[in-house]
Amino acid sequence: MKLSSSQQHFPLFSPSNGTSKLHFTTLIKLSFTHSHLHFSSQQAPDSSSSSAASSPAPPVLREDAIPVELGDTESSETEKRTLEEFLIVRRPVMESTDDGEYGEEEDVEVEESSSSTSSSSSVIDTELSKFAKKMPIFEPMRVGSSSSGEQPLVVNLDLALYRAKVLARNFRYKEAEEVLQKCISYWPEDGRSYVALGKILGKQSKANEARAVYEKGCQATQGENAYIWQCWAVLENRMGNIRRARQLFDAATVADKKHIAAWHGWAILELKVGNVKKARYLLSKGLKNCGGNEYIYQTLAMLEAKANRNEQARYLFRQATKCNPKSCASWLAWAQLEVQQENYRTARQLFEKAVQASPKNRFAWHVWGVFEANVGNLDQGRKLLKIGHALNPRDPVLLQSLGLLEYKHYSAANLARALFRRASELDPRHQPVWIAWGWMEWKEGNIKTARELYQRALSINSTSESAARCLQAWGVLEQRIGNVSAARRLFRSSLNINSQSYVTWMTWASLEEDQGNSIRAEEIRNLYFQQRTEVIDDASWVTGVLDIIIDPAIDSIKKLLNIKQNSYNKPQDSSTSEVGSNGSNSDGVGENKIASRSGFDLDGFISEKLSLDASKLDIDLGSNSKNSVGTKSLSPRKVWRPSRSTVSV
Repeated sequence: MKLSSSQQHFPLFSPSNGTSKLHFTTLIKLSFTHSHLHFSSQQAPDSSSSSAASSPAPPVLREDAIPVELGDTESSETEKRTLEEFLIVRRPVMESTDDGEYGEEEDVEVEESSSSTSSSSSVIDTELSKFAKKMPIFEPMRVGSSSSGEQPLVVNLDLALYRAKVLARNFRYKEAEEVLQKCISYWPEDGRSYVALGKILGKQSKANEARAVYEKGCQATQGENAYIWQCWAVLENRMGNIRRARQLFDAATVADKKHIAAWHGWAILELKVGNVKKARYLLSKGLKNCGGNEYIYQTLAMLEAKANRNEQARYLFRQATKCNPKSCASWLAWAQLEVQQENYRTARQLFEKAVQASPKNRFAWHVWGVFEANVGNLDQGRKLLKIGHALNPRDPVLLQSLGLLEYKHYSAANLARALFRRASELDPRHQPVWIAWGWMEWKEGNIKTARELYQRALSINSTSESAARCLQAWGVLEQRIGNVSAARRLFRSSLNINSQSYVTWMTWASLEEDQGNSIRAEEIRNLYFQQRTEVIDDASWVTGVLDIIIDPAIDSIKKLLNIKQNSYNKPQDSSTSEVGSNGSNSDGVGENKIASRSGFDLDGFISEKLSLDASKLDIDLGSNSKNSVGTKSLSPRKVWRPSRSTVSV
């Protein structure tokens, strides 16, 4: 008997020499990923057909398979249907998939009969096959191009995040965004990709896109990732959406009550709007839920220092440095307190600890250098600023301070001009550089150049605190050359940005007195005292609560050496006020107050830790002329124009 198919014929039963058994021959491709085939022979039952009686029984796939009686009286169709029902082998496959699809259909199909018991080897092979599917080999290109939907290993996410971080550091934001978008597509439940992408978009001033990324991340993580909430809150706070920022900080603390950055950021927001009690409450909650934290202790210490509770402030600074002895910001903030109290020896020791904690920290070298210059150690101050520049050659603030130092104390106008030009090329959007450069040009008598530099500073941002200082300095310039009406407009515009500036109010009053308007000058002074805002903080001190963080950022540097300064009790020369290096007062405090130096070996330290030679700290002043004011005129669209809104006086 032969089983016919649409394509070929092959013998199904063939007699063997001297045996009474039948042999079943067919082409079967072996696959080790499926159950093994077990054949067992049984004696065929009696049949009316002699050929069938003299033939062996057909093999079965499993031991419990049911044999089939085949007779010549059966029709060919019945035989074919019976054989297909009981003697069908599973189709061999080249690759198994999750959907259970196996290769192309063959002409002859033989299925395994269902059985309650299977061999142990079949079970092991099946489990190993499933396990192998879940363990892709670490091949990034293959994983990325796979269409089977398999998720890559988590190590790929870590490597991709690091790659995006490196690209962002090199200002290759487009490539970094593409990498992070891929991370989000593969791992939508991981919040790190959303945080990194949102920060990169924020650096490019793409606030709406960053907001959309944070919102998508919160939805993907079901609102359980406090880091995304906190970053979103910081973004809204920078954009001025205070109410929305409060809601997002609250959501972050709900998602994770031990997320210290959320408590601290929320407290800083309340401090900026004057809610000191609310800020203290939030900081105390942060300490209660998260334990001791250097930033919270540091913020509390600065609050106590502002309230003239110096011993309590020192205690909190000590706690902050115990939490993290490598915290450069804590050492710098503590040093500022000692400078306020004129404890210069202690302050110098704290500056030394700051640079030892973070040898390459640009803020540490900058603050220490400005301090030494202010107390009369000009050469030491210049040396410290040069060390900071050697370690951070792309930092414009260090070059700006060096330029002011060279001009004020060494009368080196050309060198200062070259330093300002170099700083402006490193960061064309750093407003204080343009303001300081314009102030120097005014002092040198270059009025036209000074105006152009002031305009350049205002074209960057006309609503920042630096813009308010620029307008005040420009107003003084116009006042000195006799443009009284222009000076009034500039002072008024400055106060529209920062109505709390004592110097601007008093400079305007001085202008009116010089013009013979004594009554008007008195009105301006009275108006300042009527509208000024005082933040009242209760004298009760609770251990573990504080106020404002001193983060190693520009804001802390601006307040250096000015913690205790009371502007309305200590007027300054309007021609030089608010135009110094990052807002720091450049007046020296007198060499007679300089305490003896410590035994810190600065040259040995930079040689051992930083591999720098103290005798080779020259500054490369190679400049690109495309950013200089003299070779590139300002675009008319970017020239600042005074707004029509004025302060009601």
